[in-house]
Amino acid sequence: MLQVKDLQVKLGDKEILKHIDLEIHPGETHILFGPNGSGKTSLLMTIMGYPQYRVTGGKIVFKGEDITDMPVDERAQLGIGVSYQRPPTIHGVKTRQMVQICAKGEVDAEALAEKVNFSEFMERDINAGFSGGEIKRSELLQLMAQDADLLLFDEPESGVDLENISLIGNAISNLLQRDFRVNAKKTQKEKREERTKMGLIITHTGFILDYVTADKGQVLYDGVLTCTSNPREIFRCISKVGYEECVRCAI
Repeated sequence: MLQVKDLQVKLGDKEILKHIDLEIHPGETHILFGPNGSGKTSLLMTIMGYPQYRVTGGKIVFKGEDITDMPVDERAQLGIGVSYQRPPTIHGVKTRQMVQICAKGEVDAEALAEKVNFSEFMERDINAGFSGGEIKRSELLQLMAQDADLLLFDEPESGVDLENISLIGNAISNLLQRDFRVNAKKTQKEKREERTKMGLIITHTGFILDYVTADKGQVLYDGVLTCTSNPREIFRCISKVGYEECVRCAI
Protein backbone atom coordinates (compact mmCIF):
# COMPACT_ATOMS: atom_id res chain seq x y z
CA MET A 1 0.00 0.00 0.00
CA LEU A 2 0.87 3.68 -0.08
CA GLN A 3 1.00 5.44 3.28
CA VAL A 4 1.55 9.20 3.55
CA LYS A 5 2.00 10.11 7.20
CA ASP A 6 1.85 13.70 8.53
CA LEU A 7 3.53 14.93 5.34
CA GLN A 8 4.74 18.53 5.28
CA VAL A 9 6.33 19.95 2.13
CA LYS A 10 7.89 23.23 1.06
CA LEU A 11 8.53 24.56 -2.44
CA GLY A 12 11.23 27.17 -2.02
CA ASP A 13 10.29 29.02 1.16
CA LYS A 14 6.56 28.38 0.85
CA GLU A 15 4.80 25.63 2.76
CA ILE A 16 2.54 23.92 0.20
CA LEU A 17 1.45 20.71 1.93
CA LYS A 18 0.42 20.67 5.59
CA HIS A 19 0.18 17.50 7.68
CA ILE A 20 -1.15 15.23 4.91
CA ASP A 21 -2.34 11.76 5.92
CA LEU A 22 -3.31 9.42 3.10
CA GLU A 23 -3.57 5.65 2.63
CA ILE A 24 -4.24 3.81 -0.62
CA HIS A 25 -4.57 0.05 -0.38
CA PRO A 26 -3.95 -2.44 -3.21
CA GLY A 27 -6.92 -2.41 -5.57
CA GLU A 28 -8.09 1.07 -4.51
CA THR A 29 -8.43 4.18 -6.65
CA HIS A 30 -8.79 7.63 -5.08
CA ILE A 31 -9.95 10.85 -6.73
CA LEU A 32 -8.34 14.11 -5.59
CA PHE A 33 -10.26 17.37 -5.98
CA GLY A 34 -9.11 20.91 -5.24
CA PRO A 35 -8.89 24.42 -6.71
CA ASN A 36 -5.87 25.66 -8.62
CA GLY A 37 -2.89 26.23 -6.34
CA SER A 38 -4.19 23.98 -3.57
CA GLY A 39 -1.22 21.57 -3.72
CA LYS A 40 -2.64 18.67 -5.74
CA THR A 41 0.16 18.42 -8.29
CA SER A 42 2.68 19.08 -5.53
CA LEU A 43 1.39 16.02 -3.67
CA LEU A 44 1.82 13.83 -6.74
CA MET A 45 5.29 15.19 -7.46
CA THR A 46 6.31 14.67 -3.82
CA ILE A 47 5.11 11.05 -3.92
CA MET A 48 7.10 10.63 -7.15
CA GLY A 49 10.19 12.12 -5.48
CA TYR A 50 10.95 15.35 -7.33
CA PRO A 51 13.66 17.08 -5.24
CA GLN A 52 12.33 20.64 -5.53
CA TYR A 53 9.43 19.50 -3.34
CA ARG A 54 11.24 19.44 -0.01
CA VAL A 55 9.80 17.22 2.71
CA THR A 56 10.11 19.04 6.04
CA GLY A 57 8.11 16.58 8.12
CA GLY A 58 6.39 13.23 8.02
CA LYS A 59 7.16 10.36 5.66
CA ILE A 60 6.03 8.36 2.63
CA VAL A 61 5.91 4.57 2.83
CA PHE A 62 5.34 2.36 -0.22
CA LYS A 63 5.12 -1.42 -0.08
CA GLY A 64 6.37 -1.26 3.51
CA GLU A 65 9.49 0.71 2.58
CA ASP A 66 10.20 4.30 3.63
CA ILE A 67 10.75 6.12 0.31
CA THR A 68 10.77 9.68 1.69
CA ASP A 69 14.37 10.28 0.61
CA MET A 70 14.44 7.87 -2.33
CA PRO A 71 15.28 9.38 -5.77
CA VAL A 72 12.78 9.43 -8.61
CA ASP A 73 14.32 6.60 -10.65
CA GLU A 74 14.31 4.20 -7.69
CA ARG A 75 10.65 4.99 -6.96
CA ALA A 76 9.81 4.24 -10.59
CA GLN A 77 11.65 0.92 -10.38
CA LEU A 78 9.78 0.13 -7.17
CA GLY A 79 6.49 0.51 -9.04
CA ILE A 80 5.30 4.14 -9.03
CA GLY A 81 4.30 5.74 -12.33
CA VAL A 82 2.91 9.16 -13.19
CA SER A 83 0.99 10.73 -16.06
CA TYR A 84 1.83 14.44 -16.14
CA GLN A 85 -0.58 17.23 -16.89
CA ARG A 86 2.01 19.00 -19.07
CA PRO A 87 4.85 16.60 -19.93
CA PRO A 88 7.85 18.01 -21.81
CA THR A 89 8.69 17.58 -25.48
CA ILE A 90 11.84 15.47 -25.85
CA HIS A 91 13.63 15.90 -29.15
CA GLY A 92 15.93 13.12 -30.31
CA VAL A 93 14.07 10.34 -28.48
CA LYS A 94 11.40 8.41 -30.33
CA THR A 95 8.19 7.34 -28.62
CA ARG A 96 9.02 3.72 -29.41
CA GLN A 97 12.37 4.09 -27.60
CA MET A 98 10.69 5.56 -24.53
CA VAL A 99 8.17 2.72 -24.43
CA GLN A 100 11.01 0.20 -24.53
CA ILE A 101 12.86 2.09 -21.78
CA CYS A 102 9.75 2.09 -19.57
CA ALA A 103 9.34 -1.65 -20.07
CA LYS A 104 13.07 -2.35 -19.79
CA GLY A 105 12.97 -3.62 -23.36
CA GLU A 106 10.60 -6.52 -22.73
CA VAL A 107 7.43 -5.37 -24.47
CA ASP A 108 5.40 -5.68 -27.65
CA ALA A 109 5.33 -1.94 -28.29
CA GLU A 110 3.05 -2.23 -31.30
CA ALA A 111 0.42 -4.20 -29.40
CA LEU A 112 0.38 -1.62 -26.61
CA ALA A 113 0.23 1.28 -29.10
CA GLU A 114 -2.84 -0.23 -30.77
CA LYS A 115 -4.69 -0.18 -27.44
CA VAL A 116 -4.51 3.64 -27.34
CA ASN A 117 -4.66 4.20 -31.11
CA PHE A 118 -1.06 5.41 -31.17
CA SER A 119 0.71 3.26 -33.78
CA GLU A 120 1.28 6.13 -36.24
CA PHE A 121 3.19 8.17 -33.62
CA MET A 122 5.75 5.58 -32.55
CA GLU A 123 8.57 6.95 -34.74
CA ARG A 124 7.98 10.57 -33.77
CA ASP A 125 9.94 12.44 -31.11
CA ILE A 126 8.20 12.35 -27.74
CA ASN A 127 5.30 14.85 -27.67
CA ALA A 128 6.73 16.86 -30.59
CA GLY A 129 3.77 18.52 -32.28
CA PHE A 130 1.29 16.32 -30.43
CA SER A 131 -2.21 17.58 -29.60
CA GLY A 132 -3.49 17.51 -26.03
CA GLY A 133 -5.21 14.17 -26.57
CA GLU A 134 -2.17 12.69 -28.29
CA ILE A 135 0.06 13.73 -25.39
CA LYS A 136 -2.27 12.02 -22.91
CA ARG A 137 -2.29 8.86 -25.01
CA SER A 138 1.50 8.94 -25.15
CA GLU A 139 1.60 9.16 -21.35
CA LEU A 140 -0.81 6.23 -21.02
CA LEU A 141 1.25 4.16 -23.44
CA GLN A 142 4.36 4.70 -21.32
CA LEU A 143 2.47 3.75 -18.14
CA MET A 144 1.18 0.60 -19.80
CA ALA A 145 4.74 -0.34 -20.68
CA GLN A 146 6.01 0.41 -17.17
CA ASP A 147 3.24 -1.71 -15.59
CA ALA A 148 3.48 0.27 -12.34
CA ASP A 149 1.64 -0.74 -9.17
CA LEU A 150 0.79 2.83 -8.09
CA LEU A 151 -0.49 5.07 -10.88
CA LEU A 152 -0.63 8.85 -10.42
CA PHE A 153 -2.71 10.86 -12.90
CA ASP A 154 -2.54 14.66 -12.99
CA GLU A 155 -5.76 15.87 -14.65
CA PRO A 156 -5.89 13.20 -17.37
CA GLU A 157 -8.87 14.90 -19.07
CA SER A 158 -7.15 18.32 -19.27
CA GLY A 159 -6.77 19.56 -22.85
CA VAL A 160 -8.53 16.49 -24.24
CA ASP A 161 -11.32 16.79 -26.81
CA LEU A 162 -14.49 14.71 -26.70
CA GLU A 163 -13.12 12.37 -29.36
CA ASN A 164 -10.25 11.33 -27.09
CA ILE A 165 -11.84 11.43 -23.62
CA SER A 166 -13.61 8.10 -24.02
CA LEU A 167 -10.46 6.34 -25.24
CA ILE A 168 -8.36 7.85 -22.46
CA GLY A 169 -10.95 7.18 -19.75
CA ASN A 170 -11.31 3.54 -20.77
CA ALA A 171 -7.53 3.10 -20.97
CA ILE A 172 -7.15 4.46 -17.42
CA SER A 173 -9.89 2.14 -16.20
CA ASN A 174 -8.06 -0.75 -17.82
CA LEU A 175 -4.73 0.26 -16.28
CA LEU A 176 -6.34 0.38 -12.84
CA GLN A 177 -8.06 -2.97 -13.40
CA ARG A 178 -11.44 -1.34 -12.80
CA ASP A 179 -13.02 -3.18 -15.72
CA PHE A 180 -12.46 -6.68 -14.33
CA ARG A 181 -15.46 -8.90 -15.04
CA VAL A 182 -16.33 -10.15 -11.57
CA ASN A 183 -19.32 -11.94 -10.08
CA ALA A 184 -22.00 -9.37 -9.26
CA LYS A 185 -22.75 -11.19 -6.00
CA LYS A 186 -19.28 -10.52 -4.63
CA THR A 187 -18.82 -7.81 -2.03
CA GLN A 188 -16.90 -4.61 -2.80
CA LYS A 189 -14.06 -5.94 -0.64
CA GLU A 190 -13.91 -9.17 -2.64
CA LYS A 191 -13.94 -7.24 -5.93
CA ARG A 192 -11.14 -4.97 -4.71
CA GLU A 193 -9.04 -7.97 -3.69
CA GLU A 194 -9.12 -9.17 -7.30
CA ARG A 195 -7.27 -5.99 -8.26
CA THR A 196 -3.68 -5.15 -7.40
CA LYS A 197 -3.18 -1.68 -8.94
CA MET A 198 -3.56 1.52 -6.92
CA GLY A 199 -4.53 4.89 -8.36
CA LEU A 200 -4.59 8.55 -7.37
CA ILE A 201 -6.29 10.79 -9.92
CA ILE A 202 -6.49 14.58 -9.88
CA THR A 203 -9.55 15.97 -11.66
CA HIS A 204 -11.16 19.38 -12.17
CA THR A 205 -13.89 18.54 -14.64
CA GLY A 206 -15.05 15.26 -13.11
CA PHE A 207 -15.25 13.66 -16.58
CA ILE A 208 -13.01 10.81 -15.44
CA LEU A 209 -15.77 9.67 -13.05
CA ASP A 210 -17.76 8.55 -16.10
CA TYR A 211 -15.06 5.97 -16.86
CA VAL A 212 -13.38 5.07 -13.57
CA THR A 213 -15.39 3.84 -10.59
CA ALA A 214 -13.26 5.19 -7.76
CA ASP A 215 -13.35 4.01 -4.15
CA LYS A 216 -12.80 7.33 -2.38
CA GLY A 217 -12.84 11.03 -3.12
CA GLN A 218 -10.79 13.60 -1.21
CA VAL A 219 -10.45 17.38 -1.27
CA LEU A 220 -7.13 19.19 -0.97
CA TYR A 221 -7.68 22.83 -0.04
CA ASP A 222 -4.90 25.30 0.79
CA GLY A 223 -2.43 22.44 1.32
CA VAL A 224 -4.73 20.57 3.71
CA LEU A 225 -6.53 17.29 2.99
CA THR A 226 -9.94 18.21 4.31
CA CYS A 227 -12.37 15.34 3.79
CA THR A 228 -12.94 11.83 2.46
CA SER A 229 -16.21 10.71 0.92
CA ASN A 230 -17.85 9.23 -2.16
CA PRO A 231 -16.20 10.98 -5.15
CA ARG A 232 -19.48 11.65 -6.96
CA GLU A 233 -21.00 13.18 -3.83
CA ILE A 234 -17.96 15.43 -3.39
CA PHE A 235 -18.11 16.50 -7.04
CA ARG A 236 -21.81 17.31 -6.76
CA CYS A 237 -21.11 19.40 -3.66
CA ILE A 238 -18.27 21.28 -5.36
CA SER A 239 -20.37 21.88 -8.49
CA LYS A 240 -23.24 23.24 -6.42
CA VAL A 241 -21.58 25.42 -3.77
CA GLY A 242 -17.87 25.63 -4.66
CA TYR A 243 -14.77 24.42 -2.86
CA GLU A 244 -14.83 26.83 0.08
CA GLU A 245 -18.38 25.99 1.13
CA CYS A 246 -17.82 22.28 0.48
CA VAL A 247 -14.78 22.30 2.77
CA ARG A 248 -16.62 24.30 5.44
CA CYS A 249 -19.44 21.74 5.38
CA ALA A 250 -16.96 18.87 5.76
CA ILE A 251 -15.31 20.51 8.77
